[in-house]
Amino acid sequence: MRYTTIILGAGAAGMMCAAHAGPGTLVVDHARAPGEKIRISGGGRCNFTNMGATPENFLSANPHFCKSALARYTQWDFLDLVGRYGIAWHEKTLGQLFCDGRATQIVQMLRDEMARAGAELWLATSVAGVRHADGLFHVTLDRDGQRQDVSAPNLVLATGGKSIPKMGATGLAYDIAQQFGLAMTETRPALVPFTFPNDRFADLSGVALPVRLSNARASFDEAMLFTHRGLSGPSVLQLSSYWREGEEIVADLDPSGALLQLLRDTRQSEGRRALRTVLARALPARLVEALPTPVPLDARLADQSDATLETLVDGLRSWHLTPSGSEGYRTAEVTLGGIDTDGLSSKTMESKALPGLFAIGEAVDVTGWLGGYNFQWAWSSGHAAGTAIAARAGTEPPQV
Repeated sequence: MRYTTIILGAGAAGMMCAAHAGPGTLVVDHARAPGEKIRISGGGRCNFTNMGATPENFLSANPHFCKSALARYTQWDFLDLVGRYGIAWHEKTLGQLFCDGRATQIVQMLRDEMARAGAELWLATSVAGVRHADGLFHVTLDRDGQRQDVSAPNLVLATGGKSIPKMGATGLAYDIAQQFGLAMTETRPALVPFTFPNDRFADLSGVALPVRLSNARASFDEAMLFTHRGLSGPSVLQLSSYWREGEEIVADLDPSGALLQLLRDTRQSEGRRALRTVLARALPARLVEALPTPVPLDARLADQSDATLETLVDGLRSWHLTPSGSEGYRTAEVTLGGIDTDGLSSKTMESKALPGLFAIGEAVDVTGWLGGYNFQWAWSSGHAAGTAIAARAGTEPPQV
């Protein structure tokens, strides 16, 4: 069967691309439903973009690569699409946008856009092989136990990265890209919890607090959560994208800088109070009991000098920790790295060496922060490839 475009992957980027690529588009996915990552994201409400999305919120070996696509299809463009479908949304902290209802509204919106564009969707269909000959990409598919060959002048790699393998994530896009001569950058789990040896924080599991978490390359002011295996929470997930094995991280447990004054004021007014009692006004009580302090926690506050209090607070504001590792792809929200952007056009997402081959979304070496940024990259890169394909085919892309 002959198509104009074959898109491998019915996730956020693939569906967005199909909505713009024009007639004759076939979208293939091995899952039984499209947009599964959309469905489970944001606790089932989908953190579909971020108000503050800029190129600075993305990691890549080439930090300039994402600029073109992000500028030509912005968070405001996607919000306009969401609005026209009547999907109610709300803003949480740090510009994160979520559906008021279920994430499946976003999936259905994209399915409707694909249908309007005339795209076909084949689910429960796996890729058995891909080759390129006579100006066409020939893809052998396994559908309902039957082999079927399809071909098209355009092939879009939109199968994502390696994160969350229980949902079927594989390195398929990487394998096909390398087959056709595209280079890869190192891939790693990103937006992933840290682990520590010997269940170090097991007794603190469930404790959360706002922190400033940093290393030599980045710093994030968000919540940190202690788990049975280590550390999680937004600040940890964010910093994990900038972390390498063996590196130290530093937690500031008093990011507002108010603790020292609290201790001094309480020493004046309630000097008989035990140190643990006053610390528990600013920090979770279970955490207070577990922290190393220069004096016993049952010591009276009145007996502590300014120097002792300053030493105590300095330690709490500079808690040095060295994770043993991360939870890996099993729980990583995204994959860092991927198809090297040096081989792609930043305007169209097309291979520079092999016309008609496109790579979009998480498969590419562009990784966003936590908070809707990776979905925005999916929308922007999918739009870039889809409109380029439609323009080449002489068709007008659907109006968005």
